[in-house]
Amino acid sequence: MTRYTPVEERIDALAHRLLSDSSTTGARARLVEFLVFGAKQAWACVFGALLLAVIVAARLWWPDDAALARNDLLVLAAVAIQAGMLLGRLESGRELWVIVLFHVVGTGMELFKTSVGSWSYEDGGVLHIGAVPLFSGFMYAAVGSYMVRVYRLFDLRFARYPLVWLTALVAGAIYVNFFTHHYVFDVRWFLIAAIVVVYARTAMHVRVFRSTFRMPVLLAFLLVALFIWIAENIATAAGAWIYPHQEAGWTLVPLTKLVAWYLLMMISVVLVTFVYPPKPPPQTREVSQSVV
Repeated sequence: MTRYTPVEERIDALAHRLLSDSSTTGARARLVEFLVFGAKQAWACVFGALLLAVIVAARLWWPDDAALARNDLLVLAAVAIQAGMLLGRLESGRELWVIVLFHVVGTGMELFKTSVGSWSYEDGGVLHIGAVPLFSGFMYAAVGSYMVRVYRLFDLRFARYPLVWLTALVAGAIYVNFFTHHYVFDVRWFLIAAIVVVYARTAMHVRVFRSTFRMPVLLAFLLVALFIWIAENIATAAGAWIYPHQEAGWTLVPLTKLVAWYLLMMISVVLVTFVYPPKPPPQTREVSQSVV
């Protein structure tokens, strides 16, 4: 696996020069690890952060009666961000495939969900399929971008990772349930239980700077789902889309949506394994520190 793109190699070399004299133990060492962790997370989120910033900026400053509809502006901006990521060598061509897959999977779900009234988008523009503006697929692609980038940046390894075919089976059932629960019994709580059973023993090893930290995968799923929920609140407040309960005025997205995002994390992880098969931690004497 290529750990860094060429641009990231240069950033990494600069960081090591700046931090080469930092202490390897004590409070200062822990502070360095914390700051590097934050910097890598921010770098992994760059696609989603830029897209969210454009969504907010378009709501604040783009005229409602402009010749170019706001939705079309967002589509063009999303394409420009994606092109910039590739041309700037911030993302590899290999990663683009999984991001495209996220785009396709997400757009398929958007078409169905808008048709049954789960949420809706602002009217206007020509760059859309049915009631779904094309920028919506890029929001799922942003999740995919984060997932593949964080995999590389932190050199993620997994102890006791479950059988890949089993995880794919659960992920497929989750995706199907996003559609079928509108017509038959909603089995999302059974699917949550299945995720817990499948991943109960799996630990993720995260390489930050000098240290490797160990975290239960189930906790990692929850933390990422929480951050997506926060971003979702910002996006809906900016009018990128609205839920039925927000039609009379914006209100907070219910915390129950965390369940949906938690289930989405399962699908996301399985899609990423198509590009980066999960690898076990190296058999060395290096001690991993637990985050819980």
